[in-house]
Amino acid sequence: MSVETWTRQIHQNGYCIIPDALDKGTIDKLAGDLDPVFAATPFCKGDFYGHRTKRFGGLLKRSRHMEPLVLHPGILALAETVLGQACDRIQLNVAQAIEIHPGEVCQVPHRDHDMWAGAKGEHEYLLNVIWPLDPFTWENGGTQIYPDSHGARGMTREDLGQPIIAQGKPGAAICFLGSTAHGAGANTTADARRSVIVGYSLGWLKPYENPWLAYPPQVARSFSPELAALAGYVQHRPNLGNYEGQCPSVLLGGEVPTHFPAIDALRPDQASMVAEFARSRRAEP
Repeated sequence: MSVETWTRQIHQNGYCIIPDALDKGTIDKLAGDLDPVFAATPFCKGDFYGHRTKRFGGLLKRSRHMEPLVLHPGILALAETVLGQACDRIQLNVAQAIEIHPGEVCQVPHRDHDMWAGAKGEHEYLLNVIWPLDPFTWENGGTQIYPDSHGARGMTREDLGQPIIAQGKPGAAICFLGSTAHGAGANTTADARRSVIVGYSLGWLKPYENPWLAYPPQVARSFSPELAALAGYVQHRPNLGNYEGQCPSVLLGGEVPTHFPAIDALRPDQASMVAEFARSRRAEP
């Protein structure tokens, strides 16, 4: 996939749909692993989540076939390009499965970045990627995305206009910004439609899904270092998300010490400023 092409599209339109981003075989294996979880999960409660919709998270511990979605090199490159100038590193915001059943009504249009109360418009907070497990169509509740509703200018629009239906087959990646208005469509068919959503956000934000409860150390020890870092086992400079003053990845090794020395984890500019201040104080008579 051409990261430059998709980056240009998502900045221009607020979304992009990447066909064949991943092989269908991997998606089918993931769908098979999630089948019993969908069957056991009760319907949501609430007009936002939906009354004929099922949702559950923690997907990295439910199927080993989730890792290729979360660590997709092209998608990660897109997320870094969209978010990287506003943070030291990105993080996994959510890995959630969604099943919309017949009779579900369309979801209220919304922007996912509104889960955070910070000022909007200067930078993006989030990149979401929907991976269809079933084909997305107008009839079965394919996600409705409002083009050009993103960013500082798009957020001033009083009329969102007409949405497009994010149509795609398993293997496609439907990407949209946190500032892009969207909502699940109504399912007027006789069959449920399923998808997985993977979200990446600025590393200094509180994530939508609590990663340390979803993936406690005994689970995250089986992750690759890159995946563990995305799932919260890393610090965001300066010193955010630390455990006893150290990177929380210390919990994923062998024997974990009872006591730790706290270690600075500063940005280069902060480290230089602190070092200069310390030198000046040591030089004083």
